[in-house]
Amino acid sequence: MQNIAQAVSIRGLINATGGVIRTLIIIAIGMAVLVFFWGLAKFIFRIGGDEKAVAEGKRLMIWGVIALFVMVSVIGIISFMQQAFGLPDTTFPAPPSDIPNINPFNPPGTQSG
Repeated sequence: MQNIAQAVSIRGLINATGGVIRTLIIIAIGMAVLVFFWGLAKFIFRIGGDEKAVAEGKRLMIWGVIALFVMVSVIGIISFMQQAFGLPDTTFPAPPSDIPNINPFNPPGTQSG
């Protein structure tokens, strides 16, 4: 991932910003999952006791599921639009072409088969 300070062109700045945004999206999805499981834990461990904690656990689980649904839906809509309009998928950059293709199960100098 290119650092924003190292971007020397508009394209480089866009690519660097896209990398930061992808990282933030991953962090947001992880936080939504953590909120859901935190609510689940509060719900399970307080089920026979404090009704306020049980209600807060339910609320956290609901908001965690809503956040996950919205984020995954937006990612799906963006992917659909990219395919519908023939835009390139920029989720993962193409690997460099100068990396040799090495088969670890057939080392160089050995015959296959």
